[in-house]
Amino acid sequence: MKDFLGELYVLFSMPKNIILLVSRVVIAYGFSLPALLKINDLDGTVSWFASISIPFPTFLAYLVSGLESIGIILLILGLFTRFISIMLGFVMIGAIGFVHISNGFLASNGGFEIPLYYLMFLMIFATYGAGKYSLDRLLFEKVNYE
Repeated sequence: MKDFLGELYVLFSMPKNIILLVSRVVIAYGFSLPALLKINDLDGTVSWFASISIPFPTFLAYLVSGLESIGIILLILGLFTRFISIMLGFVMIGAIGFVHISNGFLASNGGFEIPLYYLMFLMIFATYGAGKYSLDRLLFEKVNYE
């Protein structure tokens, strides 16, 4: 009971870890539809990548689709969070540069606003890690999450 109360105290006194957990799940959810659309129609994804002048469209369509799909799982579990956040950050930089930048900033015009927010959250995960409520903490306990 004492351990439970201690954990409850930490939970409410240090919201950073809860915020990191919720943010990881929300960002993973945000990647889910685009990842599923790419995975379910890889030929269409390759064609689309080629039509917007992305170099090596076949290779990058498979790479991006795989990174997004694996990234969803890893972010939710909080496993290898820093690594996958950096990889997904590169995907967001590509999305901004190849797809959204020509539409301006606003999301209502198809602009880079939303990918920029994703990139910012991914860089927070890359900097601070997954937080206390993650498999990273269980497997790599050397990390101090306060």
